[in-house]
Amino acid sequence: MAAEREGWRAPNAAASGASAPGPAAAIEFRNVGLALGGRPILDDVSFTIGPGEFGCIIGASGSGKTTILRVAGGFLPPAGGTVQVGGKPVRGPSRDVAIVFQDYGRALLPWRDAYGNVSLALEAAGVPRRARRQRIESLLAAVGLKDHVRKFPAQLSGGMQQRLQIARCLAQEPRFLLMDEPFGALDALTRQALQDEILRLAAGRGMTVLFVTHDLEEALYLGDRVIALETDPGRVGRIVEVALPRPRDQLTTREHPEFLRLRRELFVLMRQHAG
Repeated sequence: MAAEREGWRAPNAAASGASAPGPAAAIEFRNVGLALGGRPILDDVSFTIGPGEFGCIIGASGSGKTTILRVAGGFLPPAGGTVQVGGKPVRGPSRDVAIVFQDYGRALLPWRDAYGNVSLALEAAGVPRRARRQRIESLLAAVGLKDHVRKFPAQLSGGMQQRLQIARCLAQEPRFLLMDEPFGALDALTRQALQDEILRLAAGRGMTVLFVTHDLEEALYLGDRVIALETDPGRVGRIVEVALPRPRDQLTTREHPEFLRLRRELFVLMRQHAG
């Protein structure tokens, strides 16, 4: 099914007549299909995220949200269609692309303290030991962990562990950040604090973000556009532009009439496709 929104039709729609990637796309999926074990997972998925934009993907379980991130990150090749990141076809993992996982406990090395976990990314990049210290301390300060440098993951709260994973990703200086429901396991207040933190970090570093979530409100709060997926197989049902003022605010943004209108629109859409 072709995705539609007011004044816009997906690139695979006949009305578009498009044959070449959009010049302003930072992340672009064009007619992407994928099957695993003979089962279709993605079908004709098309969307674009512009440079510096924050794109959010929502959908029920089984709609292919995480699969889209894996394809964008170069971990799964599509069976059909094309995927470009930074204007180049995705051939495999790249240092320009970092992934933040939901399960921060498994993403971190328990035998390394906060400093050592961030250092891991710099070691992999071949950064000399003498050049690491200032960068590591700066990154830990940026995510609010400057007073927890020598603590191990088990000594940190869930929110702190996720901040640490984000700091390690930022250490590789990515242009693109892929986030797979990173705040889903956190309590409401911690989740909101980290939402604001990632918006600040992404804007300050000019990163393009592709963020997967089950939470409609989280998608609308964070995103410049929201890609709503249908299931069996995963396909784009609708793409919604989020024209809410920035910087976002946990109170005023969520009370904004446009936020409430879009929340209702997406809720109705997701309920229809939940059966």
